[in-house]
Amino acid sequence: MTDFRTTMAHQLTPRSADVLMQCVTAMAELNDELRFVWLNPALSDLLGAGALRWQGAQLGVIEPGASAIMAAARRALDGEQVVLIRQIVLRSGSDHERVVDLAFSPLSGRHLLLEVSAPTATTERASPALSESLRGFAHEVKNPLAGVRGAAQLIGRRVDSDELRELAELIIGESDRLTALADRLLRAGGKPRLARMNVHELLERVALLMAAEAGAPDLRRDYDPSLPSMIGDADRLFQLILNLARNAVEANADTLTLRTRVEFGVRLSERLRRAVLRIDVIDDGCGIPPELAGSLYQPLVSGRADGTGLGLALAREIADEHGGELRHASRPGATTFTLLLPLEL
Repeated sequence: MTDFRTTMAHQLTPRSADVLMQCVTAMAELNDELRFVWLNPALSDLLGAGALRWQGAQLGVIEPGASAIMAAARRALDGEQVVLIRQIVLRSGSDHERVVDLAFSPLSGRHLLLEVSAPTATTERASPALSESLRGFAHEVKNPLAGVRGAAQLIGRRVDSDELRELAELIIGESDRLTALADRLLRAGGKPRLARMNVHELLERVALLMAAEAGAPDLRRDYDPSLPSMIGDADRLFQLILNLARNAVEANADTLTLRTRVEFGVRLSERLRRAVLRIDVIDDGCGIPPELAGSLYQPLVSGRADGTGLGLALAREIADEHGGELRHASRPGATTFTLLLPLEL
């Protein structure tokens, strides 16, 4: 089999490539002819034969009939967008068929990343590859968070300034929130905790935290005051918006705008929604590097040497959990990330 790290050198670091090869999620890369470039061991085991048998084969050979899977892959390739396809019958072994969910994600060079997972309900659309990566990350981050929380408590007790005590409480609150997030990630299959929430209160939490960070851009608000409350997991959606806002800082933005609107008759994940909440995070930074445009939401892909490549991947997973979508448009000086969430959950 062609060495995965060599094949994907234009996409991932050797360490990241090793992570995906060892991942329990079944994955493969497809070229622009929809032929297998590589398969990880999990997919080889699922198909019931070694990777050498499948390398170079047409994608359609793994599905009886092949029409649905090929059409979905072609949509992802031509539209440069993630395409999910559910309840597909996949050939597994010599005489066995298995129902699975598939996700096709664009990579650079007109290639696709294929992820194969057990079928899920329509409302539970988390990325399995990302979940595996995040559980490892969550395990490692809990101890440092406990140290940060303890240090903030000591600072809060020793300072006389009300402003400094308020900042210490902010650190403690954020540490607790991230610890709770890590605990949920460590529980495989954990679902969002849905409750009625005010989206503008959530955005104001983001604004407060951003204002406390060094180098934060000038924050502007463009809210629709008529927005109704919605059902969602406030902590997870807060993490999503915060990740997008911090990307603006890393893009050297001078201004950051949070905008809310309601749109009607929007199609989300191939379903027409009567009413959709739109949250735009707009910045005037340097924009998204062209070489990352096709793999922006993939785990472990980052435009910075010190980046983890998890922020946008986590953001997309949270949007999926809520039955929504995360989209973007970017050019130097004008980048917009748009979160679309159904209002009739």
